Amino acid sequence: MALPIEDYALIGDRRTAALVGSNGSIDWLCLPRFDSAACLAGLLGTDDHGHWQLEPAGDYSTRRRYVDDSTVLETTFTTADGEVTLTDHMPRSDERADVVRVLTGVRGRVTMRHQWRIRFDYGQVRPWVRREQLGGAEVITAIAGPDKLHLSGTRLPVATDHTHDDEFEVAAGQTMAFALTWVPSHVELDDLGDPAARIAVDVEEDAAWVAEACGRDVPQAEAVRRSLLTLRLMTHEQTGGIVAAPTTSLPEDFGGERNWDYRFCWLRDAALTLQALVRSGYTEEAKLWRGWLLRALAGDPQDMQVLYAVDGARRIPELTLDHLPGYADSRPVRIGNGAVLQRQHDVLGEVMDALAEMRDAEPQPSDDSWPLQRILVAELTKWWREPDHGLWEIRGEPQHFTHSKAMVWVALDRAVRAMEDHGLTGPLEEWRALRDEVREEVLDRGFDPVRNTFVQHYDTTEVDASLLVLGLVGLVEPDDPRMLGTIAAVEEDLIRDGLVLRYRTSSGVDGLQGDEHPFLACSFWLVSALACAGQVDRARDLLDRLVGLCNDVGLLAEEYDARHDRMVGNFPQAFSHLTLVQAALHVADAERR
Repeated sequence: MALPIEDYALIGDRRTAALVGSNGSIDWLCLPRFDSAACLAGLLGTDDHGHWQLEPAGDYSTRRRYVDDSTVLETTFTTADGEVTLTDHMPRSDERADVVRVLTGVRGRVTMRHQWRIRFDYGQVRPWVRREQLGGAEVITAIAGPDKLHLSGTRLPVATDHTHDDEFEVAAGQTMAFALTWVPSHVELDDLGDPAARIAVDVEEDAAWVAEACGRDVPQAEAVRRSLLTLRLMTHEQTGGIVAAPTTSLPEDFGGERNWDYRFCWLRDAALTLQALVRSGYTEEAKLWRGWLLRALAGDPQDMQVLYAVDGARRIPELTLDHLPGYADSRPVRIGNGAVLQRQHDVLGEVMDALAEMRDAEPQPSDDSWPLQRILVAELTKWWREPDHGLWEIRGEPQHFTHSKAMVWVALDRAVRAMEDHGLTGPLEEWRALRDEVREEVLDRGFDPVRNTFVQHYDTTEVDASLLVLGLVGLVEPDDPRMLGTIAAVEEDLIRDGLVLRYRTSSGVDGLQGDEHPFLACSFWLVSALACAGQVDRARDLLDRLVGLCNDVGLLAEEYDARHDRMVGNFPQAFSHLTLVQAALHVADAERR
């Protein structure tokens, strides 16, 4: 049975990732890529859908940490008889995928239980499993279709009805290592080598990356560093694609239908992640993503999608996996995402804003993406007046969302600034005029003068947390009376237990059944809005509270249920971590003013 979401930690090799429970169970692993089918899918079902567990046989307590500023996870189990440490890591810099688990006896003797269940294709396919010799060592090999896994280690578990179990003791000073290695099923390896040898190397590499540009004096610096490392883990090191989360179908409403697959590259989420990295001093990752963007968007500008696969592929059909009962009986379990067919006007605004920040940050800006930007903005000018599905990807009727129109203004504004400030060529006067037209429309039709607040869309008086960014992107000044009124309206209508909802689901705007919990990115937006509006003490207090919601290893899910003190939604969520970074930077800037 899956643990509470907050009881998991993330490990990864910057190509895929795994969720490791505080009980030593890996309950989610997709190989070889973030958006590949899972071979360990117990997170969305039962142990029979795949898991790999190492835990003490009796009662125990647990404490966890990442080793220094790294992505190497260390879990310490304490029992009445002793203490043992489990180190989990996915080494990088090879053409295969490995999960390494090292047990080290700290004191006394601890009896450990080992269970290994591989189920390919999201827990549906039981592989052919056999023992064989590989490089002079015995391994367990699981194979089905395109996938092959080798389990190697100090001591291999025994097969019993498609399950491999073992029980053994670990004494003080003793070390036992295990490794799970994926290769395509047609590939034959001569030797598995020693994947555990990469652990120390990767710890040093992570620490060097953090030290490279994370030294800025910001509040909650430790949480900022962990967030940046987490965002880096969710960036594919080869393609540059940035996934929104490494999981699918962790519910926004326990037992409900609001279950979505986030293992893809949303242009919006990726662009915002890029901004968080650039503002923190990381430009190489930004260049990698810009290359991904150029490849993904190549073709007719009319065909631009809001999300793509990790490698830039376009076909991401939404399917349901009816053989999985879902996390906390939340069904359907979905793979793929139907939002790929939606029109969301805001997306190009976030992309243009991120590319503008890159251009401003580079000593010698590259203009290789400017022709693409020009084409996309020109296409946007043709249909920006139409309604859309908005950044929340509603499944109800399209609306004229105020946030979407404001981000159309951002796209035009950043294009105009590129021509004015960097000498790039384009229809400057035409886009200046259109930029002003869009802004006037937003201020007229997207604003409620009676209540002194911007509204969710042109045909409602409801508010939406996305309105908090209007001052951050420059549509109005952050301390403009209209912005202050919007902050007040969001706090009045959307605060639940001190945290911010995206919008009121009771309005029916999203076309879905059920409710949801406060969306953590929206609460971080409120921090940024307050800080930029000059309410620095309130911003700092809320930032401190939000960071306090991180789990024991500094990770955040998509939403938070404060009434039951639990995380909700896909985990860890890039949106939550990138807005944490941005909020800390905004507070730091405000405190220096």
